[in-house]
Amino acid sequence: MKREAMPDFTREQKLGGRVAGVDEVGRGPLAGPVVAAAVVFGAGVPDDLAAIIDDSKKLKPAVREAIAERLPQVPGIEIGIGAASTAEIDKLNIHHAAHLAMQRAVGRLPRLPDHVLVDGNKLPDFGCDAQAIVGGDRVSLSIAAASIVAKVVRDRAMARLDARWPDYGWEKNAGYGTAVHRKALISVGITPHHRKTFGTVRRQLEEHYSAEKQV
Repeated sequence: MKREAMPDFTREQKLGGRVAGVDEVGRGPLAGPVVAAAVVFGAGVPDDLAAIIDDSKKLKPAVREAIAERLPQVPGIEIGIGAASTAEIDKLNIHHAAHLAMQRAVGRLPRLPDHVLVDGNKLPDFGCDAQAIVGGDRVSLSIAAASIVAKVVRDRAMARLDARWPDYGWEKNAGYGTAVHRKALISVGITPHHRKTFGTVRRQLEEHYSAEKQV
């Protein structure tokens, strides 16, 4: 079986200067923030690390964790992390909240990069040259590294929330609408960390208020 191509550093090298790869995690869950990361490999990517960095969705949790632990030790690397809360998601919608998280991630780099590469097909305003790449986490090492950082940070955040709200299974499902999560929405109800504008959660709220009116 032919091995799928891995992300590489060619786009960053062609652009030159400080190139930030940006990706976000958490558009689809029913609960929790959307988290973005920006990664600049200022002195390139070590070969052994480049050989294992890939789209975070393709990696096992233990591999993501190991890469996330290693990244801050890479010479010349810069990492920025940003998030948008559930309140911001409900106020702005998930698309604009994801862009806000990306802007915050870039804003937390030591200084504005020369270029930004974003996974996706639309761009927020970063105040510098930027390019959207569909499937960018499969072709750019900087974007793939950002996807790993964002995923690890968000998963850890959801695990912490799970300790306070254990019925929803967030440590395992990261806030996505699994059977366990949906069952708890019905039996336990909505928490402050649920996205009230998302269909499944909104319907549960509507049913709750409707039942209250009938009492």
